[in-house]
Amino acid sequence: MKYITADNPEDIGSQPLGDQERFCFRCYPGISCFNRCCRNLNLFLYPYDVIRLRKSLGVTSGELIDAYTGVVFREGSHFPSVLLRMAENDEKTCPFLSDAGCRVYSDRPQTCRAFPVEQGVYFETQSGQSRLLHYFRPPDFCQGRFEETAWTTDSWATDQESVFYNKMTVEWAHLMRLFHEDPWAGEGPQGQRGKMAFMATYNIDAFRDFVFNSSFLKRYKVGSDIRLKIKSDDVALLRLGMAWVRLFLFGQTGKEIRPG
Repeated sequence: MKYITADNPEDIGSQPLGDQERFCFRCYPGISCFNRCCRNLNLFLYPYDVIRLRKSLGVTSGELIDAYTGVVFREGSHFPSVLLRMAENDEKTCPFLSDAGCRVYSDRPQTCRAFPVEQGVYFETQSGQSRLLHYFRPPDFCQGRFEETAWTTDSWATDQESVFYNKMTVEWAHLMRLFHEDPWAGEGPQGQRGKMAFMATYNIDAFRDFVFNSSFLKRYKVGSDIRLKIKSDDVALLRLGMAWVRLFLFGQTGKEIRPG
């Protein structure tokens, strides 16, 4: 399961689901394949996933990244991706899988919420507008696809409480699209600027400390309403972090932040 950005619909692959097109799926304890999809995954975490998971587990974002993820570099992107590290057992299960099921279910990642639907973002080259695309792609072992419960992409997103997750992931995709070009000027993403950009988007606790306990607010203009929100609002802080990366690396100003 993966999230794809593209400039042309053909780049994403097969025909997406229509807005009112229906697919059938139901998963429940007792179905023969229950929890089989929670094994040996290439599951990429997005920044909002990290915000939710670290609260669910009662750890900091830095502790979550160190204990549960691997940072990898994918072809075509100049920014690292965060991959959930599977448990070191024979089945390579998800580290959050227990005998009773998912122990972070209420804060499970966006990819898990969307399953068995995969998603992509289509960017229109001329206008820069984007839209979310959906693909019904259950694995061969999935028996839930033979159930009779029918969904549209909207009703499935509502049922799985993934509407806001989808919104945040699209915002993230807009930033990641900028990294199709190399912004590092030979330094590479593992240099100091790369570490700062990674912190601002994935290590929300460290970024909050950086904003309030360095000269950040003297060097950048951040509105008083945003300053107040980011003290406790992780989503507002993540959005500020993404806006700062656009400014810091690509010179793009926005409503959240401007040069001081």
